[in-house]
Amino acid sequence: MLIGEVARRSGVSPRMLRHYDALGLVRPTGRSVGGYREYSAEDVRRIFHVESLRSLGLSLRQIGRALQDPEFTPSALVGDLIRWTEDRLERERELLQRLRAVDASAPTGWQDVLRIVELMQGLDSHSAARRQQAALARPERAAASAELLARAILRESDPHVAGALRWALARSGSDGVAALAAGAHSEDAAVRRRAVRAIAEMPGAPGAAEALADALGDPDPTVRGCAALALGRRGVTATVPALVGMVVEGSNDVEAAEVLGTLSRDPGCADHVMAALTAELAAPTADSATRIRLTQALVELPGTTVREVLDRLAHDDDHAVALVASAFVKVLDSAR
Repeated sequence: MLIGEVARRSGVSPRMLRHYDALGLVRPTGRSVGGYREYSAEDVRRIFHVESLRSLGLSLRQIGRALQDPEFTPSALVGDLIRWTEDRLERERELLQRLRAVDASAPTGWQDVLRIVELMQGLDSHSAARRQQAALARPERAAASAELLARAILRESDPHVAGALRWALARSGSDGVAALAAGAHSEDAAVRRRAVRAIAEMPGAPGAAEALADALGDPDPTVRGCAALALGRRGVTATVPALVGMVVEGSNDVEAAEVLGTLSRDPGCADHVMAALTAELAAPTADSATRIRLTQALVELPGTTVREVLDRLAHDDDHAVALVASAFVKVLDSAR
């Protein structure tokens, strides 16, 4: 077959076929009477071999080596190609995110574009001080920066920078919860903690309550506790089991007890809280320190039932618990 027919059947342009010939990749084995390149069936098969390898991302030099060197093994090269492709895709994903961020800012001029690019560069800096400065700069188009701030929160490990980012996002006046939602379902517990902590600082934002409610079932106690405190402060009674669990575990137990006290101002919830705390006090697995924390939590609750429970605990078999309960009884009496 002449070069024109090969080009039509293979989809490879005549110019590329001549390039293959010049490189020695696919040299036609024959010549017509007029001196034109004439390709055999074996030559055409080799063209398809070259195109197949090109589709994997191999360079023409690598393809030539693969076709000519019988000792050449593909495993190492394919491994390199995988790594190169992953790096390229990551760079392209980052570029796509940057372009979307610029598009979300609805720029009216190049100054708007430059401002959002400057924010992105600041948040991506290796310097914690510069990242913090970028977070606190409060760009004019706050809504456009919400997604950038949220993504930065999910990857930020420096506590000072993370605090600045949460502050900036909570005050951006835009919906950053949607951008944090993916982080709240990450397989990495550290990322989920960052996401839920940020959402907890803007509990009134659209979608925040739903995201925090989902986090109440998280396997990580820190995530559960953060969500429980935020929702409990907003009067969500479904947080009672998680809050009581925090008192039992000694994780932010003082804050949890205060929120339980606030929830107990609702008569419909007070009995539920009291029952949960007294059940834990009676649990056979509860050690002295746990029972003392539970006793301290009882003091936060309103009503006369608390005094009755403390009176019983003042005669508890555990001397330490009895002393603590007796002290609280005296405090309550003095308050009256």
